[in-house]
Amino acid sequence: RAKTQVIILSDTFTQFAQPLMAKLGYPTLFCNELLVAQDGSISGYSLRQNDGKRKAVKALKSINAKIFAAGDSFNDLGMIEEADTGMLFKAPDSIKKAHTKIASCEEYDELLSAIESFL
Repeated sequence: RAKTQVIILSDTFTQFAQPLMAKLGYPTLFCNELLVAQDGSISGYSLRQNDGKRKAVKALKSINAKIFAAGDSFNDLGMIEEADTGMLFKAPDSIKKAHTKIASCEEYDELLSAIESFL
């Protein structure tokens, strides 16, 4: 975060992500919520919005933010395609083969180098 701002767009649930967010110093996280009953049982879930990753990138671009997006799954493709540039990171071969126009890398140093080149 010393070089650029980071926003994590995730399809996980806040309750699952909180321990990791604490270790990362609480970066900005947009994700979904579990609905928890008074007895502690999970009674349902609330999606932040459908296609939320792509819509979040589009919204950030509307305020002139320049976006580099990275992800590893099919649910990240809309976000990566909407961004100014992006990359698949440690994605399964099936995704890389189906989306050859999107750059991909396997090592964190490669991803960091791509981000730094974007900046």
